[in-house]
Amino acid sequence: MSAARKKGGASTRSTSRFGWIKWLFIVPVLAFVVVQLYFFLQIWWWVDHNPTSTAFMREQLSSLQEKNPDAVIIQTWVPYNRISNNLKRAIIASEDANFSEHEGVDWDALQKAYEQNSKKQKVVRGGSTITQQLAKNLFLSGSRSYVRKGQELIITYMLESLMDKQRIFEIYLNVVEFGRGTFGAEAAARHYYRTSAAKLSAAQAAKLAVMLPNPRYYDSHRDTGYLNRRTGVILRRMGAAELPQ
Repeated sequence: MSAARKKGGASTRSTSRFGWIKWLFIVPVLAFVVVQLYFFLQIWWWVDHNPTSTAFMREQLSSLQEKNPDAVIIQTWVPYNRISNNLKRAIIASEDANFSEHEGVDWDALQKAYEQNSKKQKVVRGGSTITQQLAKNLFLSGSRSYVRKGQELIITYMLESLMDKQRIFEIYLNVVEFGRGTFGAEAAARHYYRTSAAKLSAAQAAKLAVMLPNPRYYDSHRDTGYLNRRTGVILRRMGAAELPQ
């Protein structure tokens, strides 16, 4: 075999290897772009169409049906203006005091949460905004990882770019978990107080808001000392909560 043919064969093999390496990078990038495009288009659709379910609802339903095949999710969509301002103010006071001001992520709150959690050496405070919580509920699992957190941030900024604050809050109020199999303000009001979301009193709304970080636990433990104390705190803060316009 001539030196020229040997050189040509080596060049072909080198080019082939380079092609495989190139595709090892291109395929994941294309997959990432396609996934983000799906999220973007879904959010764009939800600007004026209501979600019928979320990733978190489907995950919880699957978990419930492992124990009871007949289990169902309880959720009834109600428009923003048919949800008590008491509940809106209570949730903002409890979950995201700067909701009307930030652009999806409250970096100051995240920093404070990190410092407090580091000091206690455990998670005692979350720093996620209402928009971040909605991003997670709509599309992601309950697992915790840096990759999932990064995706949550991307979806958060998509939500803030395509929707106004009131629409974000309306969807959140209708899909957030309030107890085992209970999602949204209307289902929560019926489940806990035998009333509608529109008629929730300030005290009822404050208690529901305090339950949000751990709703399944408080569904079974509705009169703990912490729950009652924290409800009083939120009641005092509700008057200062700014509702999105």
